[in-house]
Amino acid sequence: MKTQLVSIIVPCYNQAQFLDEALQSVLDQTYTNWECIIVNDGSPDHTEEVAQKWVAKDARFKYIYKENGGLSSARNAGISKAMGEFILTLDADDKYEATFIEKALAVMLSNNNIGVVSSWEIRFIDDKQFGERHPKGGTIKDFLFTNAAIGTSLFRKECWEIVGGYDENMKKGYEDWEFYIRVCKSGWTVHIIEEILFFYRQHSISMRTVAVNDYDAEIKKYIFRKHELLYKEHYDTLIENFMYEIDFEKKERAKIYTKIDFRIGVAILKPFRIIKSLFR
Repeated sequence: MKTQLVSIIVPCYNQAQFLDEALQSVLDQTYTNWECIIVNDGSPDHTEEVAQKWVAKDARFKYIYKENGGLSSARNAGISKAMGEFILTLDADDKYEATFIEKALAVMLSNNNIGVVSSWEIRFIDDKQFGERHPKGGTIKDFLFTNAAIGTSLFRKECWEIVGGYDENMKKGYEDWEFYIRVCKSGWTVHIIEEILFFYRQHSISMRTVAVNDYDAEIKKYIFRKHELLYKEHYDTLIENFMYEIDFEKKERAKIYTKIDFRIGVAILKPFRIIKSLFR
C-alpha cells in the first residue's frame, strides 16, 4: 500500500488564518506517500505567504494560484494537476485525524466497487468539540434526497474523470453531494469509516449554513432537474419524500402556534388589528 500516491487538494479562499492547522494535519498523517496541492482561489488575504512557507518546509507540498472561481473550480484545478491515483479533499479551515489516509486507503483497496471513502465527523470551535455527525454512505438510493457522506473524502481519481469533476455552476453549496450522486450513478458505492476522523471547523456564518438557510430549495431544484431521469426512475420515492417534508413542515408550524409566547403575542396584537381594520 505504501506505493499508492494520494493527492490531497486544499482550496483556500480567505482562510489563511486556519491554513497552518489544516496543513499540519496533513503532515501528521501516518501514511506518508502523499502530495498536497494548495490551491489559492484568488484569495485577497495572505494565503500565498502561508502556503509558500509549507512548500519550503516539505517538498510534498505544492502551490498553485488561480483566479477566483469558487470551491468546485478550485478543487477541479487542483485535481487536474494531481499525480496520485487517489484524491483527498480538505478545506483550508478543517482537519483530519492522523490515521485517516491510512485507514481510508486500506478500505478503498479492499474493494474495487468502493469509489469514495469518508468517516464520521465532529465540529469544533477553538478547543471545543461538539455535534458529531454519523453519515451512512451507501449507494445511489441513499443519496437521492440528502448527502449521506461528509463533504470531504478520499476518492478514486478515475471517479472524478468519468463523472466530469465537480460542477462549477454550483457556487452556493451542495457541490459535494451532487458529485457523490454522479459517482454513485456510475456504479460505485460510498463507504463510511465509523470513527471520528474528520474535524469540521464551525463558523457563525459558513458556506454550509448559508446554503441550508438561504439556498436549500434553489439548489435542490437544480439537482433534481439536472438528474431528471434519475428522479423519474425513483418517482414513488420522490413523492414520498415530498409528502414527508410537507408533513414535517406542518408539524413544526403547529409547534410554533401552540407555544404560549406565540399565543400571548396574538392576544396583544388583536386590538391593533381591530383598529387597523377600521381605517381600511
